[in-house]
Amino acid sequence: MIFIGVFLLFHTGAISAAAAEKPDYEKYGKIAIAVVQADYSENEVTDYEYKGRKTVAKNFVEDDFKFLVGSNGMEFNVIVTVQHDLRNKKLLSLKVTEQKGK
Repeated sequence: MIFIGVFLLFHTGAISAAAAEKPDYEKYGKIAIAVVQADYSENEVTDYEYKGRKTVAKNFVEDDFKFLVGSNGMEFNVIVTVQHDLRNKKLLSLKVTEQKGK
């Protein structure tokens, strides 16, 4: 019985610690949101999705973020690709691409 109690206590603590950690792409998601809001300030941004990560080189990765933007009754996607260094957590490049016709 004591073993189960200790196990549950340890397991619950591990879950709480893991839940408290923020994903490392969150910082770049905030940057992507700011860029889209600035570039499309006249338009309505209605959706946002983290699309995933690609490894570019040993410590370099690209995170893709997709935004749904509305303008004059039409919607289109905006993809923001953020390349950054995992080792020093620095932004290397940022690219914004429009995809018309969803």
